[in-house]
Formats: sequence, C-alpha cells, structure tokens
Amino acid sequence: MSNCLPTSGFLEKASFFSEDLIKCCRYILAFSDDGTIFTKRFYSKLISTTKLLEDLLDFHGAKNNKKWYFYRELTATVVHLCRSAYSQKHINNRLRFYSLPNALEFENEGKHTLNFLNEALGRLAPVILKETALLDLRSPTSDFARTDFPTLTTSEMLDYDIDDEDRVQQNENLVKIASDFLRIAGEFEQFGFFRTYEFEQMLTIIPLKINEVEVRRYEMLVHNLQSAFDTYVIHGGYQFGNRKLKDLRGYFSVCLHLLEMAGSLLHLYERHLHDAGYKNTYKRSQERLSELVDPKLILSRIVNYGLYYSGHFLNIGKTLAQAILNEHIERSSIRVGIPVALGFHTRPSLLVAKIVQHYGGEVTLCVGEDRFDASSVLDIQWAGGKIHKENIQTVVFEGDTRALKDIEILAGVNYGEDSMGKGIPLPAELTYLK
Repeated sequence: MSNCLPTSGFLEKASFFSEDLIKCCRYILAFSDDGTIFTKRFYSKLISTTKLLEDLLDFHGAKNNKKWYFYRELTATVVHLCRSAYSQKHINNRLRFYSLPNALEFENEGKHTLNFLNEALGRLAPVILKETALLDLRSPTSDFARTDFPTLTTSEMLDYDIDDEDRVQQNENLVKIASDFLRIAGEFEQFGFFRTYEFEQMLTIIPLKINEVEVRRYEMLVHNLQSAFDTYVIHGGYQFGNRKLKDLRGYFSVCLHLLEMAGSLLHLYERHLHDAGYKNTYKRSQERLSELVDPKLILSRIVNYGLYYSGHFLNIGKTLAQAILNEHIERSSIRVGIPVALGFHTRPSLLVAKIVQHYGGEVTLCVGEDRFDASSVLDIQWAGGKIHKENIQTVVFEGDTRALKDIEILAGVNYGEDSMGKGIPLPAELTYLK
C-alpha cells in the first residue's frame, strides 16, 4: 500500500490542533524546576488539546502511517498521564476532607505518584517539540504564562450556611448504599491487593489477572455509589453534618479517584507500553515510549498504589458501612421449618449464609435461648447440632427483613434439597445464589 503524503489541508489542521500542545510543552520546559506549575487547570488544558489532536490524527489514519504514528502515540500518552495526574491532584487537594485513618503513608505515596507523573510529562515535552519540528508543524508565536494556570485552592472557605444535617434520610437509600459498598468491597478482595508486589509478580497480575476493563467496571460501580449518596443522602460537602455518613463517603470517594487514576495508567500500559507482540513501526514506537515513561514504574503505581490503596480503603470502610447498614435496616422475624431429612448440614447452611452475606445486614438464627450468626456457615452448623440433639422442628430468624424474605423462600423449597438431601433448582428470586 502506498504511503500517501498528507495534504496541505491536513497539515494546517494538524498545526492548528497542535498549537496548545506545543505551548504546553514549552511552558513545562520553561518552568520545569517548579512543580507547582502542574495545576488541575494545566492538566485539563493538556487533556483537552491532546484528546482533540489524537482524534484528528486517528481520523486521518495516523495509526497506519510511519511518519505520523509516533506523534500520535505521544499525544495519547500525554492524555492518559494527565488524566491520571488530574485524579491524583484531586486526591491530594481533598485528602483532609476524607477523614481517612492513619493516612500519612498514603499521602506520601500520593505525592510520590504525582511527582512521577509530572516528571514523565517533563521528559515527554522536548521529544514532542522535536517531533513537531520534524513534521513541519507550525510553531506558535506566543507562549502560556504562569497566570494562565492558577490553582483551584485558596486558604479561604465560604460560610457554611446551608445545613443538610437535619435532612430527612431515606433508610432504604442508606441501606442500599451501605449494602452495595460491602458487596463491592467483598468482590474486590478476590484480586488479593492486601500487600505490595515485586516487579516480576506484577507482570503476572497485569493484564492477566486484572486489566483496564475490570478496573473501569469497579470505577463505575463506585461512581454509582457516590452518585446515589450525593443525590439521596447528603447533598452538601464534607466539613459538617453527620460525620459517620460523610466518613463513609470519604472511603468510596478516595477509591473512585484511585480507580480513575489506575484505569488511565492501565490504558497507557496495555495499549502503548506493554509488549503485545507487534513488530516494526509499532514495536519501535513502544520501545521509544518505554524509554520516556518507565513501564516498571507505571506498573508500580497501578498495583502498589492505586489498586493496593483501593483495596485497603474498601476493606477498612466495611466496618463503618456495616454499622450504618445495621442502624437503618428494617428488622423483623420469621419462623420456618428446618431442612427435612438432613437438617442444617453444609448445603442449606451455605445457602442461608450466602443470602445474609448478599444483603449485608445482621440476621440471627434463634434456637431456644441460643443465638447464632446466620452469615456464618459454621455458626449455622453449630445451631444444627443443637437442633438435631433436641429434635427441634422450627427455628426463628431475626434481623434484616430483605434477607428474611429470601430465607423464607428458601425454606419453602426445603433449602434447595429433596427429601434425600440432593440439590434441586432454586426459585427465580434466588438466582444470585448460583
């Protein structure tokens, strides 16, 4: 296939949409010794201008053109570095409002992460300027000044004169939000981000165990959680009001921005730095980018910072979410029969426990004067021993009405077993147990 030369119309467009990128790169080089130049407004300018430029290049086939491919990759790299930096800058700015316990190490890691991202932008700047010269792109006649990119923050706070503390709380919304938080935290545990990893171990995790698609899924789940909270629970800020509820928001808010940051870096790593087996121009471009943005450090920030602390704050937030849930659940009790033939052996005990765990609220199995935790398979089996010994035919479950409703359905089909103890299909309402 012939390599078509770009027309003057394309060059004019490319020059026009490259102007702000060139000016941003010159700005970085002019003030590279001062890290305060990297403000949210500066990141926002770089994100918007490089995204538009990337779209222009893609539309005109830069992905398949030897002359323009590397410039296209440089613009994409800047997009995702700046998106990550913007999220991290937001965390740094808002950290004192999150009320996170023992956050000093996390704060230091966040500063280290932002410094790394800024330094990567500093290494990219002269390379981008060199590439624009090679492509004969027009050089802007003006430059950005420091006043073009002020910070968002000042030492002042507006008066707190809208009080949302006495706003009517809808229990069902709090119950759903706390339940969803517990469910997300429980699911995230499967990835094992309870500790930091060495580089060789990280290579076995990314992208085989977790990748951008999966992280973006969790990002959306947490985003929906925060959106529901802000819409139906507390509309105001963090500083005053019900501290318990606002502290819970701090946990999933910081996780949201960590997942945004990790997702952008995962895209950068998987699409532009990870060796996916391509050759020739694609391979050379990947190697050149890897010299500017170290894939090892990218992986470290993804795994040992973004995903590690996402798991950490989801995990320690569970205690608070559980307390809020149990304060607001609707409680009742039901009396049901025991599993016919074999009693509360492994299968029925597991199904009952999974129902309780699914909703997250407290449920107690009452056998005479004794009380057993219905979210624990072992506790239910201990109760089963007492039931068998005393030849008890019915038991009482007390607690979260949502779970009790499903336990009653389960009991109605003999806890998913026939009279011989073999499994039978569960009702449609209990499909989540499969």
